[in-house]
Amino acid sequence: MRSPVSCRRQTAVSCWGGSQGIRYRGKVDLYQALPDDSKGMINAALVLDKPAGLTSHDVVNRVRRITGERSVGHLGTLDPIATGVLPLLLGRFTRLAQFFNDSRKVYEGEIRFGFATETYDCEGAPLGAISSIRPSLEEIQRHLASLTGHIQQTPPAYSAKKIHGVPAYKLARQDKVVEMKPVAVEVYRFEVHSVEGDHARFLAEVSAGTYIRALAHDLGQALGCGAHLSELRRTRSGEFDISQAIGLDELAERHRAAQESAQAGPPQSAADEGRYCAAREAELAAISPTSDNEYSDKFAKVAVERAAERPQRPSLYLHPRRMLPAFPAVTASAQCIAAIRNGRSINLPEFSDAPLVKVFAGQRLLVAVVQRIAGTLFQPRVVLFGSNEPLPM
Repeated sequence: MRSPVSCRRQTAVSCWGGSQGIRYRGKVDLYQALPDDSKGMINAALVLDKPAGLTSHDVVNRVRRITGERSVGHLGTLDPIATGVLPLLLGRFTRLAQFFNDSRKVYEGEIRFGFATETYDCEGAPLGAISSIRPSLEEIQRHLASLTGHIQQTPPAYSAKKIHGVPAYKLARQDKVVEMKPVAVEVYRFEVHSVEGDHARFLAEVSAGTYIRALAHDLGQALGCGAHLSELRRTRSGEFDISQAIGLDELAERHRAAQESAQAGPPQSAADEGRYCAAREAELAAISPTSDNEYSDKFAKVAVERAAERPQRPSLYLHPRRMLPAFPAVTASAQCIAAIRNGRSINLPEFSDAPLVKVFAGQRLLVAVVQRIAGTLFQPRVVLFGSNEPLPM
């Protein structure tokens, strides 16, 4: 006989033209449904607040060690001196990187006037003598218009831009002549708000591929005094905002706590099971407030009350439905999911004109991104779980 506090749960997924669903039988460890699941492969998006002094590749390696997930990639390099938003994709979600290429970036930081450097930032050697010119705020603002809008920007020689397949910075470190070609970029905003001595605070919103170091360098050239980037923080990258970001230390602490909880194992008695399930359900409710699933078990009400009573920390990972917000989301039936996983075209109940659509099994499991062929007919574009792979439960 089933315990009244058993974690048994049934989740139905919508079906266009039918009522098929997926039923999960037996006890379900709701901990496995949490985004920061340390029990298996992590398929997620993470917004990290990058510290200064590390390369983006350094950060990726640290996240691999902390999470145990080997497949990790970032969505836009930050220089070692820079801090702030560094979006990461983990596990199967790395296959989605192609959809994040053209996102806008927002930065705030500081420019130092008086001399340029070979790297265009504070880590490089000075170029030429130090100028005594200290431009005023008004003088600086008069030159910003020429660096705003659609411009041709020459990247720094110390950059990852490749010349005949070799990163430019490797050639520059060998004292070889590096000829960088101008690149078309767009600067939506470049604003200097304050000047103190030889330092100026700025805000910039730019297209992907724009070098803020080059903006600082070019501004110094225009003013005739030289300049370089002395501080930089990225506050937004596409859909990812600094308010969503966590630090490496918090990531490590949360994963340690998750592992300790997992090692504790399931409860042994019905009473313990009730408390265990309530705690897990509370955490699930806290990090997935948009879920429209209805839980029929008696512990659900207690779980919600517990979640409301205690202070909640934000989830480590973004809810999959909040990723790629320009793509509509569809919850598909088991038959539709099976067809997509086998690479077949399928009709879905999505009536917008969006060319790409996210397909979910249930509320959280992102299975694929599909491409509209015509009307409501779609074909798979990126499938995260192939037909020969079990779907997570």
